[in-house]
Amino acid sequence: MSTTKKDNDITHKLSLTGLLVTLGIVFGDIGTSPLYVMNAIVKAGDTVNADYIIGAVSCIIWTITLQTTFKYVILALRADNKGEGGILALYALIRKHSKKWVYLLAIAGASTLVADGVITPSITVTSAVEGLKTYQPSTPVIPICICIVSVLFFIQQFGTKMIGRFFGPLMFIWFSMLGVLGFSQLGTYPRILLAFNPYYAIHLLITSPEWFLILGAVFLCTTGAEALYSDLGHCGVKNIRVSWGFVKTMLIANYLGQGAWIIAHAKVSFDSVNPFYAIMPRSMLFFGIIMATIAAIIASQALISGSFTIFSEAMNLKFWPRQKIKYTTDIKGQLYIPFVNITLYILCIVVILSFQSSAHMEAAYGLAITITMLMTTFLLSIFLRQQHVNKLITIPVISVFVTVESIFLLANLTKFTHGGWVTMLLAGIIFIIMYIWYNGSAFRSHQVEAKDIRQYSSIISDIKSDNQIAKFATNVVYLSKLSGKYEIEQRILYSIINKHPMRADHYWLLHIDYQDAPSTLQYEFYEIIPNTLYRINLKLGFRIQPFINLYLRQIIEDLVQRNRMTLDSGYPSLNKHHIAGNFIFVFIHRVYAAFNSGSTKERLIMNAYSIVSRLKANMPKAFGLATSNVLVENVPLVVKRKPIERITPVEKITLVEDESENTAE
Repeated sequence: MSTTKKDNDITHKLSLTGLLVTLGIVFGDIGTSPLYVMNAIVKAGDTVNADYIIGAVSCIIWTITLQTTFKYVILALRADNKGEGGILALYALIRKHSKKWVYLLAIAGASTLVADGVITPSITVTSAVEGLKTYQPSTPVIPICICIVSVLFFIQQFGTKMIGRFFGPLMFIWFSMLGVLGFSQLGTYPRILLAFNPYYAIHLLITSPEWFLILGAVFLCTTGAEALYSDLGHCGVKNIRVSWGFVKTMLIANYLGQGAWIIAHAKVSFDSVNPFYAIMPRSMLFFGIIMATIAAIIASQALISGSFTIFSEAMNLKFWPRQKIKYTTDIKGQLYIPFVNITLYILCIVVILSFQSSAHMEAAYGLAITITMLMTTFLLSIFLRQQHVNKLITIPVISVFVTVESIFLLANLTKFTHGGWVTMLLAGIIFIIMYIWYNGSAFRSHQVEAKDIRQYSSIISDIKSDNQIAKFATNVVYLSKLSGKYEIEQRILYSIINKHPMRADHYWLLHIDYQDAPSTLQYEFYEIIPNTLYRINLKLGFRIQPFINLYLRQIIEDLVQRNRMTLDSGYPSLNKHHIAGNFIFVFIHRVYAAFNSGSTKERLIMNAYSIVSRLKANMPKAFGLATSNVLVENVPLVVKRKPIERITPVEKITLVEDESENTAE
């Protein structure tokens, strides 16, 4: 058993180690909410009194209970895709038996999740560092935040294996501190415990004219719930559910403690006081700020790693142009995408410089994530229907979540003009790119012209044995879009037979078939023309990266061991020294041609696809290939030619010989 597999077994089984790892990975986002939720609530209402605070804390308790506990911890964690979670994993689980338009729910949820997540590192780090103003009001918060965020994004390229080991124990200390601080304040106003009664939440929302502002602030307490579902594959369902009991208890205790302190100090000006730091004894304030900063960094790290995972899945589901991916450690799920990292970093710096304070970020935070939650709910309803769950259970449950999340969406729409438009704009851009890439890729796939390779087997065999044609390589590997045993693209045939022609000892057709399961890693092998043409269909899960050079090498090693082929070079001078044959990979890049016609929608999508494709990384590198053994052939993608007028000569066509005779006469 490999080290990676051992690590996965430990973290997925219910154990003390698994619970600690879960605390460090899963609950960073939701665990830092106490830094700013109560601060946002006291600023949302015109009058801060006991009824208002009890009702607001009651809203928090029941929001956490309904949204996080019932929807995600109990229901969503059942919708696991071979142990993996998240909105894209859920989509991959249900898409085969769903309507074609369901992909719109998936890309809407994924784009808003990424967009709202841009603010997470900014608001958590800024909220934590602002605590330093308690010591020194002139503390330069913004420069410190920029330094922390810069270091955080810089270290991503080196991996977080070492510091990741400390995340769990540190988060245990953080949550324990939240609980102790909260419980210590309950004595200042014991009636705050009435917040467990949902009556006070309902009464506040019915009687308060600022109910939409209150709900917009309350919603911040559950923004990390979607990340909880996304991290299912890292920790396992049992560890998440058990550790959530501890986390929820500590969070609610802290919210109750902050509420009790606010009521007991109602005359304090909250413009310059954050209740989170106010409930700390002066003697532990510095320790509290340090722990808050550490927790903010851990939460940000979880968000960044989660973004890498989302885009990795999106690439394999054909929602996003393929990017260069690096694996920084041997731990499952730890990858690094340079393009995503630098983009997130720039956006976070822009957010910090634009909003300047956590209070301003609170006004923009939460709007986009409500759409993610709604999309997840819709996908869960499809999942439950496919699982044949009784409609008497499904309809009421889904209706409750849709109603609650729709109300939160309406409440958060008030944030649009206060900065929410930033995340919605970013989400819109990501959504458009995903929409274009998915539909453009599907359109291109439909235009592949398939041929039966058996009709051309004699021609290929003759090319192989024709010594008049210079040998191109011992092995030529074509990336094929077709998976059928005897299917071959017309463009590949043209490359082998007409264009060069392409003479080799062995021809390989390599097709990548992305599976709905996350971790599938299998292959099919067919010998189409004995000792000449082979087909390999790679079956890769949507979380497996297509490092085809590595996988092809492993496959050929299997074939050599089974005496199905030899690795020796086809060049006699090299063969006698038992030098291994070379491999040349051929990519046929179909360029959308200007002379194509079609519907207006098709032309718009394909023209936009050509623009978006500039985001795509160099394909050989994306597939783990060295550029020295890759040939890229550009051919026109012809769908339907526009009618073109026939060109005619200026005058009667005459032969050159005729002109010579006329001149002699």
